[in-house]
Amino acid sequence: MNAQSYAFDPAPIPALPVSGSTLLFPIHRVYCVGRNYAAHAVEMGGDPDREPPFFFQKNPDDLYVGDSFPYPSASQDVHHEIELIVALKDGGVDIPQGRALDCVFGYGVALDMTRRDLQARAKEMARPWEVGKAFEKSGPCSALRAASEIGHPTAGAIWLDVNGERRQTGDLDQLVWKVPEMISHLSGLFRLAAGDIIMTGTPAGVGPVERGDAMRGHIDGVGDIAFRVI
Repeated sequence: MNAQSYAFDPAPIPALPVSGSTLLFPIHRVYCVGRNYAAHAVEMGGDPDREPPFFFQKNPDDLYVGDSFPYPSASQDVHHEIELIVALKDGGVDIPQGRALDCVFGYGVALDMTRRDLQARAKEMARPWEVGKAFEKSGPCSALRAASEIGHPTAGAIWLDVNGERRQTGDLDQLVWKVPEMISHLSGLFRLAAGDIIMTGTPAGVGPVERGDAMRGHIDGVGDIAFRVI
């Protein structure tokens, strides 16, 4: 029997490097949590009180490691949003919170770059956010750090500097929905799988970037990210 053939060569599997090794983490899906820091919910016009989490998605190949972020087309207002990312090595449905961290491979630092003008237009028309969130190269990332190395961070500074000026600052303990809660809730909506990435939300201070800006972000105990807007 002939081996299965494709109409054309498949695209490479999107992947992130694993710090301290030659391993690559293959990306399956990317789930993003909206308004998961109270102060950011307020600055975006939302309710700071704890409300059920909501999610949107990026494409797996939107995430990448590199030293530059290409300013996207069709937008004049692109914003930075620094986030902790959670990489899963296991999944399932209806995962109990008490077992959720068993599914975690590791953590990293990423930015959810956002075409804010297009997102705002989508909100006004009650349409999905993907046009503002899921464009090419919209998820600059650091290498992943394995949970076996750093544990499961629940507190620690998260910040972003633009051209040496502090723009965003917060602490992981300010997450409205904690990592086990996010995993458990998501698994009631989707069948989670090895290779899934969860972007956990951003602290207050989001704002626009310009071509030439130098971006530097950090999460205590997890890592750093640095790139330039081109």
